[in-house]
Amino acid sequence: MERIKEKGVNIAYVTLHVSPGTFTPVQAQDIENHIMEPEYISVRRENADIINGTTGKLIAAGTTTVKALESSCIDGKIIEKEGFSELFIYPSYQFRSKIDAMITNFHLPKSTLLMLVSAFAGRERLMEAYNKAISHSYRFYSFGDAMLVFREGNK
Repeated sequence: MERIKEKGVNIAYVTLHVSPGTFTPVQAQDIENHIMEPEYISVRRENADIINGTTGKLIAAGTTTVKALESSCIDGKIIEKEGFSELFIYPSYQFRSKIDAMITNFHLPKSTLLMLVSAFAGRERLMEAYNKAISHSYRFYSFGDAMLVFREGNK
């Protein structure tokens, strides 16, 4: 992390304690009826200020970071927040934060995490990435390979 900072990259930290439900496949026939278990988030003021003051690309390290930032975003600005979130991000979700990209692993089918990444990157681009990952024998799930995913409309 120090070498990254030496390159002029701002680093801010947020917390999201993942609930077991995050890894449970979505069972609801209508995606809007799926209920997320509450997840604890913490975004300190000093970290919100770093994020809001970023002038370059804003890259989230993982889906938990995306969920924490989206849960603490008002009018495009990250606010200090501590509490629980039941935010479920799925395709058609309108992102409020200014995240340009995220680093994440390859998630399992029907998982809420796959739906979040699909909402972020766009289904077609995500399916293209997954097909390529499968053809190259990438590893999936929490300790598998990772990818850099740009927000739909960004490059």
